[in-house]
Amino acid sequence: VTPDSFSDGGAVHDDPAAAASAGVTMAEAGAALIDVGGESTRPGAATVWEGDEIARVVPVIERLARSGTLVSIDTRKAGVMEAALGAGAAIVNDVAALLWDDRALEVVAKAGCPV
Repeated sequence: VTPDSFSDGGAVHDDPAAAASAGVTMAEAGAALIDVGGESTRPGAATVWEGDEIARVVPVIERLARSGTLVSIDTRKAGVMEAALGAGAAIVNDVAALLWDDRALEVVAKAGCPV
């Protein structure tokens, strides 16, 4: 749910209901899980403040989780991981291998979730 998302060109980044609906559609079409991210990891992308990232992903994750869709959170930030896991994400996908944020390893260990 980023303005420059590679999966939809940012079409639904500001509409949590539409983003979740797109994820449910992907799951119904056979996707094993939906990976939700609120910060682009493309080279040169601007860093997103943790609060903004949480605001982007949590409403989408809540909707997806309520629908029974398996959700992973795509983030490097421990605070986003905590919020996303609390909202119903079951997996953490961290492109920084839990090394970008000093608390990331603690968060996933406490949650006992796959990484």
